[in-house]
Amino acid sequence: MASTNQKPGREVFSSRAAFLFAAIGSAVGLGNIWRFPYVAYDSGGGAFLIPYIVALLTAGIPLLFFDYAIGHRFRGSAPKSFHRLRSWAEPVGWIQTGVSFFITLYYSVIVGWALIYAFKSLTQPWGGDADSYFFKDFLRMETSHLLTFDFVWPIAIALLAVWIMVILVLAAGVDRGIGIVSKIFIPLLAILFIIVVLFSLTLEGAATGLNALFTPNWSALKNPTVWLAAYGQIFFSLSVAFGIMLTYASYLKPRSNLTGTGLVTAFANSSFEVLAGVGVFSTLGFMAVKSGVPVEDVATSGIGLAFVAFPTVISQMGGLLGGIFGFLFFLSLFIAGITSLMSLFEVVVGAAQDKFNLERKTAVIGIGAVMTVLSLLLFPTTSGLVALDIMDKFTNSIGIVSVAIIAIVVVDWLLHRSDELALHLNAVSSFRVGTIWRICVSNLTPVVLFVMLFQEIISLIKEPYGGYQSGQVALFGWAVLAIIFIGAMVMTIVPWRGEQFLAGPPGSDFGVRTARQLEARTPRQAVSIETPTQQEEQS
Repeated sequence: MASTNQKPGREVFSSRAAFLFAAIGSAVGLGNIWRFPYVAYDSGGGAFLIPYIVALLTAGIPLLFFDYAIGHRFRGSAPKSFHRLRSWAEPVGWIQTGVSFFITLYYSVIVGWALIYAFKSLTQPWGGDADSYFFKDFLRMETSHLLTFDFVWPIAIALLAVWIMVILVLAAGVDRGIGIVSKIFIPLLAILFIIVVLFSLTLEGAATGLNALFTPNWSALKNPTVWLAAYGQIFFSLSVAFGIMLTYASYLKPRSNLTGTGLVTAFANSSFEVLAGVGVFSTLGFMAVKSGVPVEDVATSGIGLAFVAFPTVISQMGGLLGGIFGFLFFLSLFIAGITSLMSLFEVVVGAAQDKFNLERKTAVIGIGAVMTVLSLLLFPTTSGLVALDIMDKFTNSIGIVSVAIIAIVVVDWLLHRSDELALHLNAVSSFRVGTIWRICVSNLTPVVLFVMLFQEIISLIKEPYGGYQSGQVALFGWAVLAIIFIGAMVMTIVPWRGEQFLAGPPGSDFGVRTARQLEARTPRQAVSIETPTQQEEQS
């Protein structure tokens, strides 16, 4: 008989649509708009679509299924799910949580920038020099000091507003908060961005930009770097391996079509990236024609594309036309960013909620308050861009890639649980996985990720990243990684509060049947197998 003080069962998305929009919202983020177009352009143009599709099919979708299977089968946040796999595997989940924690801190300020620039587009205060305005007037960028507390108040206020918004959404719950907001924001994002793209196609020089993007350079396919770029883009774009999709999948109902939903998420994400490429390069083509220079002279990516190149284009359009175009573009950027930010924050909230047996509102407000303060101290300052750039490089290029390799090695190479995950996917899904999925996840992907990681580490060791001071790189780069990995070990030692694992003693599989036991059951029977959470709630 359940005790009277037992917490309610785990929250769930009320419908497949709610989960689907939330997952797409997580995958479709700033990188789709400002990273993919330039990577494609710089990596063979139209020819890049071949390695991109190969990477999607052999790494992106298989890893997405991998995350879905772990989260859905073990019904917990990243640390809890890995603990349920085996108690000593818990640090893997905390590394994922730590990576999401730091990405959330700096990602939030970029969302704040987009919100500010949406309204600035209406007045275009940068005039004819968007570059100088962004770095000197807007950010008041300072690179000579390790860390400053000279706040840029408009950015600080926008950042605070972003955090309040995200905290309110997550406090409302998985379905009533994340689910409802995602079902509103993702269709709105699609409509807004399609308007932006259609408008960009009418600009003078749009064809020039599209020719630059899509004209294939077939010789680029011989370059291994191009293939690594494709795998890197897919890997970072789909939000795999750092706890987001795992956490979201844990909120799905027991009978959920995991692989079908995964395919829709993956192809929706890739479709948006191609759409973004069309919009971005149509606009850059206009900029090139207006400036009388080749497209390669104006093509850029990242922050420079969004906050320098596009404002320049807005000014060249002039007046009301430029203002409307800029408002729609930056509003799209804001929506894409806020939905991804919600998913990142949920990874941290879910982990704290599970570990310390907290009610959702308590976890969201408590963790949110701490992260808001840290974010406000570091990023809306004159040294904020330096901290952001370095932290982004190290958490993405080393943190995410490292934990992805570790997760695969632990789950498949050491625990040999991939067969069990495949059986779970097949028991509840329409699209079945088998040997090819196992090879992609367990053999191909780790090799590609290891090569990417090795190259990045060698590059970062040779010289300080971005020409920054060694102290800045040490503080915001290497020290952040150290905090993530050491923090993972410390959090693993902290005892779990509440009756978390009633289905078995520490170190056991918590009542989860092995793949060999599952093989004796039909798919229909396998669907009814109780998850650890269901066993706990019935105890």
